[in-house]
Amino acid sequence: MDKYLDDFRMNMKYYREKAGISQVQLSILCDCGTGTIGGIESGKAKPSFDMMVKIAEALNINPADLFVRDSSRSMLKIKESLREEFNIFLAKI
Repeated sequence: MDKYLDDFRMNMKYYREKAGISQVQLSILCDCGTGTIGGIESGKAKPSFDMMVKIAEALNINPADLFVRDSSRSMLKIKESLREEFNIFLAKI
């Protein structure tokens, strides 16, 4: 379980910095105490599911991206590929 939390906190920091948001700004957006975000990023605190969703919404990303970076983008590529294959299949009928 610790590996997932490590992935989460590293991805959270990555997306926070990419958005140019400080820990304090993210805590305001998530309506939590200023030490909460720092505690999560340092591994001293474990976020609740609700907090994970708030963080993702504040960073304007899919919550899955907090566990696997760019996972939502990968899912879009898979869906596009399947859609193309399905259209090719339908064209043959």
